[in-house]
Amino acid sequence: MNFLSYLVPFAVALGLLIIVHEAGHFFIARWCGVKVLRFSVGFGRPLLMRRFGRDATELAIGAFPLGGYVKMLDEREGEVSPAELPRAFNRQNVAKRFAIVLAGPTANFLLAIVLYWALFIHGVEELRPVLGAPVAQSTAERAGVEEGEVVRRVGEREIATWQELRWEILQRALEKGVVVVETINPRQEINVRHMDLSQLETADLEGDVLETIGLRFYRPVVAPIVAKVTTGSVAEAAGLQPNDRIASVNGEETPDWAKVVGLISRSPGREIALEFVRDGVSKTVRLTPAEVEDHGRRIGRIGMAVQDSGVARPELLTEVRYGVVEALGKAARQTWETSVFSLKMMGRMVVGELSWKNLSGPVTIADYAGQSARMGWSHYLRFLALISISLGVLNLLPIPLLDGGHLMYYIVEIIRGGPVSERVMEIGQQIGLALLVMLMAFAFYNDINRLISG
Repeated sequence: MNFLSYLVPFAVALGLLIIVHEAGHFFIARWCGVKVLRFSVGFGRPLLMRRFGRDATELAIGAFPLGGYVKMLDEREGEVSPAELPRAFNRQNVAKRFAIVLAGPTANFLLAIVLYWALFIHGVEELRPVLGAPVAQSTAERAGVEEGEVVRRVGEREIATWQELRWEILQRALEKGVVVVETINPRQEINVRHMDLSQLETADLEGDVLETIGLRFYRPVVAPIVAKVTTGSVAEAAGLQPNDRIASVNGEETPDWAKVVGLISRSPGREIALEFVRDGVSKTVRLTPAEVEDHGRRIGRIGMAVQDSGVARPELLTEVRYGVVEALGKAARQTWETSVFSLKMMGRMVVGELSWKNLSGPVTIADYAGQSARMGWSHYLRFLALISISLGVLNLLPIPLLDGGHLMYYIVEIIRGGPVSERVMEIGQQIGLALLVMLMAFAFYNDINRLISG
């Protein structure tokens, strides 16, 4: 069941993105008058095939699912009858061929816009950009950030959620300049914080940039008082009861609930000494937290819940919702900015400024698919939008065999007034194949390394 919780969301995501991408090629090809011979989801030998439409187009599912293709009538791939020559892809003018190839990535970008648009219209509950105490001696502390401040703007961009704050800071971190953050504190005083990001190292961009510069989400101090003990749990077996106050774990004092959770989480399957206070009397029990899986990690749980902190949800959460027109503009902007950011990150990897460890393969994508699906449909739709953008950007890279490689040939054809030679295209295909194999090897290596290292 755990395997299926990753496999099913991954299969749905992969199938949807491939179908949308190839549908872009298919419909524009048909619109341009080109005959489509096969629409395939997956490569290799067809496992399932059906014919449809007036052209008896083959709808196929290939044995190797990581991709797909639309096969069009083309004299370079087989004999074409004189009557159908006007419908051959290679007989179309360069503008039509350009449009057909560009339609695939464009369909992925449009899918992302539609997904973001739906999310913005429906409304999504997210964390407000409330700042906790900054990390000692960090950029945020030197800028004067105080606990409880709420971020209003980063530069000229208004900020409504913690996710928007993270996104804006991450984009500006690439520029390594001074970022201006406007905040308002609990006393309703507006402050402008100048944070110098010029000292950030390349490695800092690969982790949590907000944590690196010292910005933390505000987490209210919650007293370590047990509110509920789960029936049949480790905590119940150890004799813990509601209203018990946890004093220490393995001799380490626990002034708040977060400390209790952290210490127990780091001890899966290992016996710990837990001290608690009941009716003014201190007691100690020894128990072994159960091992559970959480986002691919093994952590410890004993089955008890904390009392309400008393902090109102509106203080920490907000619902982001926009009107139909505004939501569409926000969706298009989010898609554009994510695409540009992806290109910048790829460029930095190519020149060696970012590690190739950031390249992910199907195993990591499947992991993210499963995690986002368990977190809820809104998270899963965001994941789909992000992967759709990544697929669109990847296919636009000027690598032969990818859509971007074909577009590169067409641009050369427009400039020189004639198509590139078949010999040049053959060499390009060999180079493109080598590059793609190298990229896939890096991605699979990173996947395996993440599995081994946890």
